[in-house]
Amino acid sequence: MLSDFVRYALPLAGTLMIACALTSLVSGAYLLLFNLRRSNQVLRHPYLDQYPWEKLTFSLKAGVLLDYFLRLNFPKRQSSLFGNANRLLKHVQPEDVPMGVKWPLMGLWGGCFLGMICMLAVWILIALHSNPT
Repeated sequence: MLSDFVRYALPLAGTLMIACALTSLVSGAYLLLFNLRRSNQVLRHPYLDQYPWEKLTFSLKAGVLLDYFLRLNFPKRQSSLFGNANRLLKHVQPEDVPMGVKWPLMGLWGGCFLGMICMLAVWILIALHSNPT
């Protein structure tokens, strides 16, 4: 019974993981190539008042983009990383942000997080498949 489930679930989880990776790749490429300046102008992260985007390290750039994602998707959360993003970007009203700014951020980070969940599912399914009991 379990081997039948694994036989069908493993390709599905693997396909979903690849789809998430491609979504993140396409959304991230579009964001970085065509939409980054507009996103920064609309969302106006406070770190960009101190330093220009070009002088930030890669990890800080990723953190700024993650703050944008968290503010747009979880505007009412006030704890941990969610709360920090909401405090930093309290001037941003998520319903007023145009969809052209939202979708690359949601595709980039949503694909990353959903892809990690799918990767964990693939690992669990492979472990179940390799150890049939």
